[in-house]
Amino acid sequence: MNLIIPMAGRGSRIRPHSLTVPKPLLPIAGKAIVQRLAEDIIGSMDAKIDHIGFVTGDFGREAEDRLLEVAAALGAKGHIFHQDQPLGTAHAIYCAESLLDDKVVVAFADTLFRADFKIDTEKDGIIWVQKVDDPSAFGVVRVNEAGVITELVEKPQTPVSDLAIIGIYYFKNGPILRDEIQRILENDIRVKGEYQLTTCLEEMKSKGQKFYVAEVDEWLDCGNKDHFVYTNQRVLEFLLEKGEELVSPSADLENALVIPPSFIAEGAEISHAVIGPHVSVGSGTVIRNAVIRNSVIQANSHIENKIIENAMISNHVTLKGRAEDLSLGDYTSIVE
Repeated sequence: MNLIIPMAGRGSRIRPHSLTVPKPLLPIAGKAIVQRLAEDIIGSMDAKIDHIGFVTGDFGREAEDRLLEVAAALGAKGHIFHQDQPLGTAHAIYCAESLLDDKVVVAFADTLFRADFKIDTEKDGIIWVQKVDDPSAFGVVRVNEAGVITELVEKPQTPVSDLAIIGIYYFKNGPILRDEIQRILENDIRVKGEYQLTTCLEEMKSKGQKFYVAEVDEWLDCGNKDHFVYTNQRVLEFLLEKGEELVSPSADLENALVIPPSFIAEGAEISHAVIGPHVSVGSGTVIRNAVIRNSVIQANSHIENKIIENAMISNHVTLKGRAEDLSLGDYTSIVE
């Protein structure tokens, strides 16, 4: 079985954090988004993932090498494919045409999920969904009593279903998907100027392919700063529930209180500080005289004399406040 992860988008909603690091490689609780996504998918499969194809833009050699390392860490062979123009979801998948020769999972790398199920890989196809309050902002599916998808509707203005597509799909027969994408490319069948996967799904369904839903317990977005910080919070909570060790034994902690769940990477130095809950600290980062809550701080940064909450701080950042010598009388208030 193969896994294709289209990830050529610019990640513009989360800038400036995606200016030097592609969004799928940004860390959530110490691991890249794309690695956590692949781990979650593998955890929901009984079959082994043999090949992982990353469909990227111009990310550069260093980022591509990191992606190949992610695949290797998961026991798969990694492949890099390039999508030079944003021509739609179907076009992105077709960039990895060589991996459409077997059972295949397609997962767009801008979301994480939590689920407790195993995928039946003998079904024709499966689409991951979650119930949402406002389906008008999403592509949704309608299903019959047997759980078979009867209709796919893109951003319905009138409610037809509350099952939103989260961007993860399984296909038992990759060549059928490949042929359908090839058909719309050759015939220039576009929706709003792009080649869409939903066009292929509708045609495959009309030709007898049965698609089922797999409903996830939680769908986590990493699209902007606030969503990213919240996703980090939820993932830390999941890891704590699983009993994972979140504080590296090689982290240097001196007079530091770490409130769980918080992730502290190897080589981090923290002194005279309160960290947590819901904080991730990258390797090589130094924190002194600080209180930090609900934040993501990446590698090799330096933070001193600060109180921080709901923050996202990238690599090699220096952030220093001012230590003050004060003498304050009764009923004094200082608000900054």
